[in-house]
Amino acid sequence: MLFKPSMTSKERLLLLALAAVNFTHIMDFMIMMPLGPQLMDLLHINAQQFSLAVSAYGITAGVSSFAAAFFVDQFDRKKVLVFAYVGFLMGTFSCAFAPNYELLVAARILAGLFGGMIGAQVMAIVADTFDYYRRASAMGVLMTAFSAASVAGVPTGLWLAAKYSWHMPFLAIGFAGIAVLVLVAFGLPPMDNHIREKLPSHKPFQVLTDIFQTPNQMRALSLSIVLMMGHFAIIPFIAPSLVGNVGYSQDNIFLIYLVGGVLTIFSAPLVGKLADRLGKYPVFVFFALFSLLPVWLITNLWPMPLWAVLTISGLFFIVVNGRMIPTQALISSVVHPQQRGGFMSINGSMQQLATGFAAMLSGVIVSKSPDGHLLHYNWVGYFSITLILVSVWLAGRVKPVG
Repeated sequence: MLFKPSMTSKERLLLLALAAVNFTHIMDFMIMMPLGPQLMDLLHINAQQFSLAVSAYGITAGVSSFAAAFFVDQFDRKKVLVFAYVGFLMGTFSCAFAPNYELLVAARILAGLFGGMIGAQVMAIVADTFDYYRRASAMGVLMTAFSAASVAGVPTGLWLAAKYSWHMPFLAIGFAGIAVLVLVAFGLPPMDNHIREKLPSHKPFQVLTDIFQTPNQMRALSLSIVLMMGHFAIIPFIAPSLVGNVGYSQDNIFLIYLVGGVLTIFSAPLVGKLADRLGKYPVFVFFALFSLLPVWLITNLWPMPLWAVLTISGLFFIVVNGRMIPTQALISSVVHPQQRGGFMSINGSMQQLATGFAAMLSGVIVSKSPDGHLLHYNWVGYFSITLILVSVWLAGRVKPVG
């Protein structure tokens, strides 16, 4: 296959702007979870109420992403992204100034309403800009936004919350987002080629009709759902298991994000380049099968030194990124550009709902003993391993078309 690794300066600027969007977007979501103890104490809420505040974003984002699928392909993707990002920043600033629990939940709903549209538009823009043989490299650059959020964003946000108040991380994200908005507005060209090349006889619900009538698109959505469920079934209980089962200090939890983020800053771009050079599916299979080991270790941890915990968690971060980068490139390629925005919105919606369902399911499986030990987390691990193996089978049946 023809391999085209080079990028123009305009393409690099576009990726920088989109990575900055992803960074602030991911930070807004990630910072809520480690703020849990402080929010529950200061707002006088219980664990269930805090869980609602966290899930309010995901549920609303899933609904709005699904609704957006029916109209986004009719507009310039840049304009849709700017519109969604402005609304997202309004929600983030609302979180910063929320005086009580009820208004905080309302602010999270507002942020999710617009935030749900952002991820799909970012992926659609990248897929429209980079042909299939360079797409994984571009996705690898985008994935470094998650790494940067882990390395710099979460520790900085926790420091701001500890030194000032829980409002400050959201305020900082909001002001950073204003700078990002300027970069997007002036750094991205119009993204409307899909409109000029619009397919004839487009109907309002065509995106759903196409998905149900196209087995390849159904397999791509199934792959996305299975992967996200396998991943997010594990995520919510990593920190509790480290504290309860391993004896890991709560004060050192940030090191998991720091080490994992640093490693993936270097590994993500390399994975993208390998996927473009060797093929998306072979690279995905390698990392998917390799991930079985750290998934089993993460969910069966026993008391061990700090360096061993960080080694296992760092490996987990690397393989998860290694799975997601070629998968995103493959999934974005099962539709033509004229349909891509709608399909990626449906895909984003299904991912949001899959993560919520997986977290709820693992919450039913896992229990906590009186001494703080986490029980049955290994069952969640076996569930995740099963889904990973299913994803390998599904990915082999997904075929790129554009």
